[in-house]
Amino acid sequence: MTTSSSILMSDPRVAAIPVRECGEPLVDVRSGPVPLLVDARRSDPDGAFAHLRERVRDQLVDALAQLPGGLRLLVVEGYRPLSLQTEYFERYAQSLRTGNPQWTAREVRDAASRYVSPPEIAPHSAGAAVDLTLVDAGGRELDMGTAINATPEDSEGACFADAANISASAKANRAVLTTAMAAAGLQVYPFEWWHFSFGDRYWALMHEQPAALYGPMPWD
Repeated sequence: MTTSSSILMSDPRVAAIPVRECGEPLVDVRSGPVPLLVDARRSDPDGAFAHLRERVRDQLVDALAQLPGGLRLLVVEGYRPLSLQTEYFERYAQSLRTGNPQWTAREVRDAASRYVSPPEIAPHSAGAAVDLTLVDAGGRELDMGTAINATPEDSEGACFADAANISASAKANRAVLTTAMAAAGLQVYPFEWWHFSFGDRYWALMHEQPAALYGPMPWD
């Protein structure tokens, strides 16, 4: 298995992975045999944010079963239309350009990809990635060291999965989440403790697969 500690989503090796689209549908994780708990902070009128590829949804159900008693997954965002992914990436990249006028285009792209995937390879737009956290039996979010979607700049790198500048309890909670997700076959993105994927190009590179299973999906 490839070591992911320093591999960014913008790494050319990720883009070089071919996609062999399997045609698996997007499904709403709020329905099905085991409906998942979904937060509304990233909701959209069509409910696209609550959709994932069917196998990814099933893996989340498997991960849920791996958690210690009383803990649950809280899904914040799954599928993201390509237009929205592009908007997120360009907005963040522009903020980096403004704050770092000496950076090259490559430096901006690499820095931006720690937080938002370049649109052409984005696992969210393939329905292959999910942003989530842990909650207790009362629905309260556990201490994970940062909020979901904390930027590297604002969190001083505490958003990185293996960050040292967080409390012992936050480290323990991240370990519980990552262990359950890995057991279900999902890959954490090392620059975002909340982001996990399966079947996308990044996952394929990390797991030494010849191709990704999922490519960008239109939202109908």
